[in-house]
Amino acid sequence: MAGHSKWSKIKRQKAVTDKAKGKLFSKLGREIAVAAREGGGDPDFNPRLRTAIDNAKGQRMPAENIDRAVRRGTGDLPGATFEEVTHEGYAPGGVALFLECLTDNPRRTLAELRHLLDKRGGNLGQSGSVAWMFERKGQIFVPAEGSDEDTTLDAALEAGAENFESEDGVYLVTTSAADFHDVLASMRGAGIPVAEADLAMVPNNTVRLAGREAEKILGILEALDEHDDVLKVNTNVDLEDADWEAV
Repeated sequence: MAGHSKWSKIKRQKAVTDKAKGKLFSKLGREIAVAAREGGGDPDFNPRLRTAIDNAKGQRMPAENIDRAVRRGTGDLPGATFEEVTHEGYAPGGVALFLECLTDNPRRTLAELRHLLDKRGGNLGQSGSVAWMFERKGQIFVPAEGSDEDTTLDAALEAGAENFESEDGVYLVTTSAADFHDVLASMRGAGIPVAEADLAMVPNNTVRLAGREAEKILGILEALDEHDDVLKVNTNVDLEDADWEAV
């Protein structure tokens, strides 16, 4: 899981410093709208919406943007209807990719992602071609600064978490998909500060790359994350610390 959590951390750091906040807010807004459409507009009774809103607040998304996204999802405001689709494929070096997208035009998204990967030496595969390499898990990120490790660990395990890791100034709490929202609510109730939380496809095994191959993979991951319709990039790549730091 090391490579997967490092890539998640890099994306969070980039989001904080990236000047193109509009693209980030657009993706967060889509997630909020879909969550509201599927489960209703009250976050107290819609755990997915509560998580999406909290993540948006963590990225300093303005409250009025969040409110508009919720209202678009419930139909109180007009707007495009986004569909959840997934795409699977490979990057060079045998690296598996599981892409979670929100799009108002699935055919366009498919064509654009196929072109993006083809020109970088990768390819899209059929449904199920790489999904078996991953398992849906809940991931809860807690900033180590200002958080006591033992207290965080005890709260996570007491709530039913499966795993706890400390790395690069972040505590990563892993849960089953079924227990994710309950563990998250319990930790928040215990006063644990959560920087970000989400359900992700976590690889069962990783592919280790270095040097030039690592640079190619990082370029592909960046390009996929920049695509407007790609909400999450899940990968089984693991790199040397120096290659991660080069980002």
